[in-house]
Amino acid sequence: MTKITPAKQLANRYSRVADQLIGLFEKTDDTIARMATATALLHHKMPHYFWTGFYRLIDDQLVVGPYQGPVACAVLPGPDGVCWACVNRKEAILVRDVEAWPGHVACDARSKSELVVPVYNSSDSIVGVFDIDSDQLGAFTEVDLKGVQRIVQLIK
Repeated sequence: MTKITPAKQLANRYSRVADQLIGLFEKTDDTIARMATATALLHHKMPHYFWTGFYRLIDDQLVVGPYQGPVACAVLPGPDGVCWACVNRKEAILVRDVEAWPGHVACDARSKSELVVPVYNSSDSIVGVFDIDSDQLGAFTEVDLKGVQRIVQLIK
């Protein structure tokens, strides 16, 4: 019998979550409802997630959207932080150690690593970011990155 690696188990979990979200998203086109559903499902299915949520780009600020976890920063005015770097670079960012990130914005001192993925609307404009923090160093891998990117694409 072939043993399944932890990375393969994690990839399979992301695939199952994505499949479940596809079915749930058939019930509504509302972006906020989809963000809330994805946040809740991922936060409860992924044991290495500490804070899970969206920041929406509104009037040149990142404003907290649906999230799970401890109280968050309500507004990230920029230009510092991983979330703003994600918006400005238009690419996902995986941070092994947030203390090593220049200008890191600490909404909760317990956060140790972070994964941030840009969120696009149907016109391919950035409308926010999906931000996931862990209270463990190096908690996120390329498997997390690919899994979350797939899920974020389903939201538009």
